[in-house]
Amino acid sequence: MKRTVLETRRQVVSAVICAYPGGRDCAAPRLGMSVKKFDNHAYENAGSRPLTDEQICLLESQTGTTHLPDFVCNLYGGVFVPVAEAEQLDNLDLYARSINTAVKRGLVDAIISKALQDGVIDDDEVQAILAAHRAHVAARHEEITAVIVLHRENPGS
Repeated sequence: MKRTVLETRRQVVSAVICAYPGGRDCAAPRLGMSVKKFDNHAYENAGSRPLTDEQICLLESQTGTTHLPDFVCNLYGGVFVPVAEAEQLDNLDLYARSINTAVKRGLVDAIISKALQDGVIDDDEVQAILAAHRAHVAARHEEITAVIVLHRENPGS
């Protein structure tokens, strides 16, 4: 899954709405709002407060996206990594995670190699390298925590 970190909270809200099945027409009732009220909160129109983190989280839980935690973690220079649930894991899943991590590391190395062909790394290349690196670090962390979750001796302790 490609994880583009958005630059503003408004971009996050817009991306969540775009990803929500049925868009704002279906997201509004999910939050118990009319479409007009939802639009006012989502786009901060007419002096309305923005959607809360909890409301965005509720919508994202249905879309499978992580725009809000990715955005917040990026503000602090980190990456968001969801923790796997033991009942969803097996050794085949761990292997798939391992391959995914290797692919993402390879992408980082490929971007660096291409950037170095002219001997300098420009600002656009820096952004591409760091974005790919964030994805690799997140995949590796997710892979390691999945191994721990699946094979931990005393789950919950």
